[in-house]
Amino acid sequence: MAKYKIAWMPGDGVGVDVMNATKIVLDAMKFDAQYVPADIGWELWRKEGNALPDRTVKILKETDCALFGAITSKPKEEADAELDPSLRGKGLAYFSPIVKLRQLFNLHTNMRPCKAYPGNPLNYRNDIDQVVFRENTEGMYGGVEFFPLPNSVFDALCLNPKMKAFESKGLENIAISTRIVSRQGCENICRQAFEFAHKNKRKRVTLVEKPNVLRETGGLMTHVFRQMAKDFPALRADEANIDAICMWMFKNPQDYDVLVAENMFGDIVSDLCAGAVGGLGFASSANIGDKYAVFEPTHGSAPKYAGQYKVNPMAMLLTAKMMLDWLGEADRAARLEAAVARVIKEGKVRTYDMGGKDSTLDVARAIAQYAG
Repeated sequence: MAKYKIAWMPGDGVGVDVMNATKIVLDAMKFDAQYVPADIGWELWRKEGNALPDRTVKILKETDCALFGAITSKPKEEADAELDPSLRGKGLAYFSPIVKLRQLFNLHTNMRPCKAYPGNPLNYRNDIDQVVFRENTEGMYGGVEFFPLPNSVFDALCLNPKMKAFESKGLENIAISTRIVSRQGCENICRQAFEFAHKNKRKRVTLVEKPNVLRETGGLMTHVFRQMAKDFPALRADEANIDAICMWMFKNPQDYDVLVAENMFGDIVSDLCAGAVGGLGFASSANIGDKYAVFEPTHGSAPKYAGQYKVNPMAMLLTAKMMLDWLGEADRAARLEAAVARVIKEGKVRTYDMGGKDSTLDVARAIAQYAG
């Protein structure tokens, strides 16, 4: 019997390509795992009306963690248009399966490292080594939305007199997306960031928020952050508005170390960080809960490249490294990262985004040679 059971979820598009590349490397490292195929993604929505079927949830509940490739998501009208005709008119609504997974398994912490590896021609600078901690289940991505606006919701919101100003627009013309944060959610993500910084001898933790405008939600997050900082006096704790950090990260990305944010702001700033170290082809991430975790690169499904084995698998391989760390396989995790760094530094095998002509699988085989 294998030591680990891993839910294997390639998903859509190039998710299949990069997962196949990752399997080459994990096998070369003699990682003792059983990979359990699990369905997820856009084709399931089109054919079944559910991008995350119950059979997949069952598999996840029976495995140690999940490795996930990529997902295709489209706006409401496009999603409805691609639904099988036999399923239309039945009240089905598309909802991102990865967001649903985060909520269903309470994967409260999204961790996104962004590191510049020497030799990468796409690096903005070579001295960038950041980690973004993003609250993963609340905020703007909580999924509590309305359109058109129900009378009962409007009446409740009128407890704030500012809401009355929108009545003249007509409730049928108003859409609302909520930003709900809890003290518990804020405390958890801030503590995760501070504890990681302390454990890994980092020097600075920066909160990314907008409390001058989002006074209640941003204010709560900021208050919790300041209180939490008192427990870690050796760490520099500071704050930056989401708009300002986009400027400062462009000018001086090397100055930042650990960043923490609510859901949407964390999503935004982590892509900015990824851009500074070569783009989403190098951006890994982990969705971590108390008992389960789902590991995924931050890039999309890139349907136009699906099956061509053209895209950069580094993000997926660094995601596998995060999985190994979480499972306690520290030696294998270190070997995998060292192999990735070596292939990047040598510059002999590169995908198109790095100016090369090698395939996804060529890169995987090169890394496997050093990691095995």
